[in-house]
Amino acid sequence: MTGTRFNARTADAHWQAVWDERGTFVADDHSAKPRAYVLEMFPYPSGKIHMGHVRNYTMGDVLARFRRMTGHEVLHPMGWDAFGMPAENAAMEKGVHPGTWTRANIAAMKAQLKRLGFALDWSRELATCEPDYYGHEQALFLDLLAGGLVYRKESSVNWDPVDMTVLANEQVIDGRGWRSGAVVEKRKLNQWFLKITDFADELLDGLASLDQWPDKVRLMQENWIGRSKGLTFRFDPLVPLTEAIEVYSTRPDTIFGASFVAIAADHPIAREVAARDPEAAAFIERCKQGGTTAAELETQEKLGFDTGYEVLHPFDGGWTLPVYIANFVLMEYGTGAVMGVPAHDQRDLDFARKYGLDVTRVVSDGEVVAPVFEGDTAHTGSGAIVNSRFLDGLSIEEAKAAVIARAESEGWGTGSTVFRLRDWGVSRQRYWGTPIPIVHCAACGVVPVPHEQLPVVLPDDVSFAIPGNPLDRHPTWKHVACPSCGAAAVRETDTLDTFVDSSWYFIRFASQPDDRPFDRAIAEQWLPVGQYIGGVEHAILHLLYARFWTRALRHIGKLDIAEPFAGLFTQGMVTHETYKSDDNRWLSPEEVDAGIETATGKPVTIGRVEKMSKSKKNTVDPEPIVDQYGADAVRWFMLSDSPPERDLPWSEAGIEGAWRFVQRLWRLFGNEPGAAGEDVPLRKLAHRTTAGVAEAIEGLQFNKAVALLYTLAGALEKAAPSRDRHDAIATLLRLAAPMVPHIAEEAWTAAGHDGLVADAAWPVVDPAMLVDDEVTIAIQINGKLRDTITVAKGMAKDELEAAALAADKVVRALEGKAPRKVIVVPDRLVNIVA
Repeated sequence: MTGTRFNARTADAHWQAVWDERGTFVADDHSAKPRAYVLEMFPYPSGKIHMGHVRNYTMGDVLARFRRMTGHEVLHPMGWDAFGMPAENAAMEKGVHPGTWTRANIAAMKAQLKRLGFALDWSRELATCEPDYYGHEQALFLDLLAGGLVYRKESSVNWDPVDMTVLANEQVIDGRGWRSGAVVEKRKLNQWFLKITDFADELLDGLASLDQWPDKVRLMQENWIGRSKGLTFRFDPLVPLTEAIEVYSTRPDTIFGASFVAIAADHPIAREVAARDPEAAAFIERCKQGGTTAAELETQEKLGFDTGYEVLHPFDGGWTLPVYIANFVLMEYGTGAVMGVPAHDQRDLDFARKYGLDVTRVVSDGEVVAPVFEGDTAHTGSGAIVNSRFLDGLSIEEAKAAVIARAESEGWGTGSTVFRLRDWGVSRQRYWGTPIPIVHCAACGVVPVPHEQLPVVLPDDVSFAIPGNPLDRHPTWKHVACPSCGAAAVRETDTLDTFVDSSWYFIRFASQPDDRPFDRAIAEQWLPVGQYIGGVEHAILHLLYARFWTRALRHIGKLDIAEPFAGLFTQGMVTHETYKSDDNRWLSPEEVDAGIETATGKPVTIGRVEKMSKSKKNTVDPEPIVDQYGADAVRWFMLSDSPPERDLPWSEAGIEGAWRFVQRLWRLFGNEPGAAGEDVPLRKLAHRTTAGVAEAIEGLQFNKAVALLYTLAGALEKAAPSRDRHDAIATLLRLAAPMVPHIAEEAWTAAGHDGLVADAAWPVVDPAMLVDDEVTIAIQINGKLRDTITVAKGMAKDELEAAALAADKVVRALEGKAPRKVIVVPDRLVNIVA
């Protein structure tokens, strides 16, 4: 090698071109090698990659390259989660077609990713917005429909009356549409649903097999699915109410603490009341402006309307409970009616305090058993049952069983298992998504589009000048002949939730035939994904939907895979300081120098270190960083310092330190004199480092691998020329290759090796080199450390004592005096009592 500095700009471009030309990272479906499928969650094409992307993909890349070096056939693909609202927002704001905006972003982000040298199989690249992807998704949707796992029903949605569209829950801000600012209404629309609840038990029980997933993610999924054993029962009516009200409760043990029954605004009894009472009708209209999710229902103000009806308590015919219409009850959840037990449910307590209802304690709070419940915080913890007649003194679980047994024997209730999980509503009233392949015919009803007519392609000639879904008002696209009878009909203008796109993309990566979504045999060779890497923000819905999709495909005989991801890792965020100007504007790091806003010369307020976000402008563009320091320095920084599951604070000092280490490696790799002689300790260190780095990468503990390589590099810099030093430098080169591949390829070629280091084998570890035959002994005098000596492991006590007493520092400390006592702990320490 010539020169003292590694030229990253030249080397990066050269080796990236070589990898592309040789198809180095193209996976072979027919390879006889053991298979490894490494996948990071694919990105949304927003226009630029950010440091969070860089960290995520660097981690996966190191593992993929390591698997190649350990003899695996590796599938490490990349694609784009390309449908969704941001593209339509861009269309409305910038007057550009969503497809044009999306494809331009894909091209820009792909170029950025390639500059980082990721070992990706670009031959399998896919974008969910292309017909050659979503056409196959339409085919799978129809297969699930034929298999009885898809249905259509009327459901409550968030409706923006100005933009004339359904809003996702996250697009409703304080009860208003995020774009229009209009008060959002609850509206009933016919929606398409997937029967995820058919698999609730499987999805919950399957979590036990996912021992390579973070415990926190499994717990989040368990809570979301929410299996509970409870009681479905009825409250019999009291005149003038003519029908019983059915409720479900997970806490039948608290039945003697009930003080009201609450029904949803669209419950049949509520509609009956509204028909004769204008005030009730007005209240129901107000309820339509509330949220539709469980989280929103918990946080919004609890409001009720007294219907004037009462029901009888099942254990006491003389005990009546008032019936309220309440804004925190939805028909879609359970029976659309709940039993209110204020002392032991916070939502019920808030409601009872607001409307002056009884609050009776029925579960003791330690020593507190008084029936009148004080305070505004419900007791939801453990305790014995009190103030509950025949249940008094029982535990919660014993009381549940007793109430269920009595209800079943008396015929007014049934013990049942229910789930928090609801069927997956996949209809979206927007243009930029997968068209639902259904035709609506006046004569035939709902008619699936025949498979041979797929894909149903989105029209390009749409306008966003008018609010609402452009597919609804397209002059020609939605008008079609019925596939069944040939009469005039209309297409379904709803498109699929983008979570559908990401629920099977990993299968399409594994197999991409033109004539069907995937080849089962080839897909099953790769699946499940061995290691999946992505943000914890997708821990619930995306992962749950993907787990459902593979089970649904197995149910209809398309695939014999239950769990899509064998291993899951959720990496930490990349963070940065936040900055505000003196007039309270967010500033980017490029606008600040040494605490001063460069444009105005005024001091800035330095805020907390937070996740990089565009809204707070604390993002760092990877491109100029790669320009200045090279891809390997950026990759090295992303892997060092912080454990990968924790947040990584971005710092200029950190990236500069990474760049300096790359240059240290370059000097080491270029200084390999083939001298004779041995350096056994260095040889052992090289073997221990090889084993340690392999273990760290396998465990996704990249910062530990980095620390081990720092140690080996430091030892090599201090070591005298020898054959062992020469060999250890060659070992270091291969160990570092997955992390800093460009400098590794450059050094590999310069050293005269054939082929690519990307194709080289991981160094072989000699187990004998991992066994220590020497130990370091601490020598203490009167309990204070004075010296250390290195001796043969297992040295006899008398020999160890003699060696310790002969140590120079000990001789000087004793000043010729004989010790009073010597305590020897073999292979650990010698303590001299002077």
